[in-house]
Amino acid sequence: MSGKIVHFEVPYDNGARARSFYRDAFGWQVMDIPGMDYTSVSTGPAGDDGMPSEPGYIGGGMFQRTDDYPRTPVITVEVDDIEAALKKIESLGGKGSIPKFAVGEMGFAAYFTDTEGNTIGLWETAGG
Repeated sequence: MSGKIVHFEVPYDNGARARSFYRDAFGWQVMDIPGMDYTSVSTGPAGDDGMPSEPGYIGGGMFQRTDDYPRTPVITVEVDDIEAALKKIESLGGKGSIPKFAVGEMGFAAYFTDTEGNTIGLWETAGG
């Protein structure tokens, strides 16, 4: 299990307003992803694949705030196996909140609530 923070997400009520705010406040590059109702966020230089091209920062995304998804910003932790990570999390007092789901062909995500009530994301790379 890597345990590295690899992604963040920021929910919004008004997508255009949020994209404009973060682009203007911090110089973030924002790009809507067609068919996913999701905005990709790059917080630093990125390669042709859209991934960070230098160490020291992570990228993220923004999404429409709903009652079915986290309502506050989320950090996402990379794991080798989401099911195994959720079992360990639950044994330590955490609770799964959104089960594992596919994210295109890139990998899988899930969400859990930690012992302090925070929503945290999990990421498992496809074929990893």
